[in-house]
Amino acid sequence: MTQLRSILQMPITIQNDSSLYHAISRLLQGDISRLIVNGGPDLQIITEKDIGMFLLTDESEKSLDEIPVSQIAKRFISVHENMTVQGAAQIMVDRDIGSVGVYSNDDGLIGIVTKTNLAKYYFENFVGHKRIGDLMTVSYTSMESEDPLNKVVAKMVDEGISRIFLKNSDNEPEGILTFRDLFQIALKEGRSDMVIDNSHPAITVVFPRKGFLSESGFGQTTLAKDVMSKKIVSVDYNDDLIIACSTMIENKINGVGVTINDKISGVISKSDIIKAITQIKE
Repeated sequence: MTQLRSILQMPITIQNDSSLYHAISRLLQGDISRLIVNGGPDLQIITEKDIGMFLLTDESEKSLDEIPVSQIAKRFISVHENMTVQGAAQIMVDRDIGSVGVYSNDDGLIGIVTKTNLAKYYFENFVGHKRIGDLMTVSYTSMESEDPLNKVVAKMVDEGISRIFLKNSDNEPEGILTFRDLFQIALKEGRSDMVIDNSHPAITVVFPRKGFLSESGFGQTTLAKDVMSKKIVSVDYNDDLIIACSTMIENKINGVGVTINDKISGVISKSDIIKAITQIKE
């Protein structure tokens, strides 16, 4: 089977003493989901999910400029360039990680392989192998779009998910909330250690930043519908799995809704694509 060197990409790096604000800005500006962290004794990685979960549970009153990347970064797992794509996919599944570094004996780290690289690999090589319905999760987590942001965020934390569908008063999906959406409000509200609440027409309240889960912070005064993405990208359960790959790659997202009889009935993500690669017979 194909070796990793053929599909790897060059990593984008950040110093471990950089601020969380700087890291989020780099992710958004580069439209990427992870950064390799330099400056410590070992290479580390910080991902969109790592930052998302930190922001959702952070109850400190520090501004994002005061929180170093090193506080959140994790060990960076690397594999040898001679490993097959399927072998790397299996490691990512077993360790529940979204990327692996690739090293050579002579040059050290030579690149990184991400879920997106593997989705492209599947798209280019395995037409007709699987249907979307073979790997989709039949169900999805949802909340109401009128719910306060901290209530929706609490649900995401409880279930360990990075996206949640939001429904209107008719119980129909009308939007989706992801970490990327939350980053935008984090940059807006999280750089200052003070937050201003003008939700009451006659009263202005100033209070310390206490994160998304705080009942006295911007998580309580902001509604989910004000932050969500209104475009819900979906695919049909009976389509070839490569359709899900191409849809996620083109839209630069990690998961899409799956429709059955034109109704969203589940989800499929790049993690499911990786699992499909591990099941292919060499």
